Amino acid sequence: MFKALNKLFRPRPQPRLAAVPDGTRYYVIGDIHGRLDLYDAMIAAIDEDDRARPQVDTQVILLGDLVDRGPDSAGVVARTRAWQAQRKVRILAGNHEEMFLNAFSKPEVLRHFLKHGGRETILSYGLSKKQFNAMNLEELFALMPTLIPQSDRDYITDFEEMIIAGDYVFVHAGVDPAVPLSEQKRSDLLWIRDRFLSHEGPLDKVVVHGHTIFNKVMDCGNRIGIDTGAFRSGVLTALVLEADQRRILQASQTDGGPIEVFHGERA
Repeated sequence: MFKALNKLFRPRPQPRLAAVPDGTRYYVIGDIHGRLDLYDAMIAAIDEDDRARPQVDTQVILLGDLVDRGPDSAGVVARTRAWQAQRKVRILAGNHEEMFLNAFSKPEVLRHFLKHGGRETILSYGLSKKQFNAMNLEELFALMPTLIPQSDRDYITDFEEMIIAGDYVFVHAGVDPAVPLSEQKRSDLLWIRDRFLSHEGPLDKVVVHGHTIFNKVMDCGNRIGIDTGAFRSGVLTALVLEADQRRILQASQTDGGPIEVFHGERA
């Protein structure tokens, strides 16, 4: 009887927390959208944070949408290329990278790109507002291949679609909950929203994603959204993963004031 009671009242084992592989640390940065100022602050914060902690295999993952909407997409691309020369940085393709590359195909696609933040990207490559406003769509389309270096376009073309680390999978927008990770479509990885966000059941792995803006880090158990709308909110977020622990770093600017960095001990 006592054995039965002891078994009945024994604490239930806690479920195992999601983890990245032993000996690794991941800094996962949400949508930057041309905010080079916040990105520079985040890079400095990550480099400082990583130096202050035990040496492991550290990787940085950018969740895509480096370009559009914010004022310096060209600068963000250049800064990322320089950072990759210093540490492991992997980059996922976002829907805005796809729109950017497709804008070189025909004028009507360029028109769509301009309506969704592409104007700011083009201006960041050295075209003045006066020059931009004086051009019609066909003239701008003809200028694009000479204005934006082929090397930048090739670089963006090589961005990845999905990265897996332990119990986590990193994508830009999300995954189709009805399809295994190995069978996901690029269109869903870069564009999906409602079917993914409304799914409450378990997924193959914990999905860390951007694409959809939240006021704060959105941890739903099966997914973690870290796009805090840097281009309009002034808050750029990074999720830090090590073993089964999660932290956040945020570079934040309010009303044009100085950029501050916030360190959170739990996402």
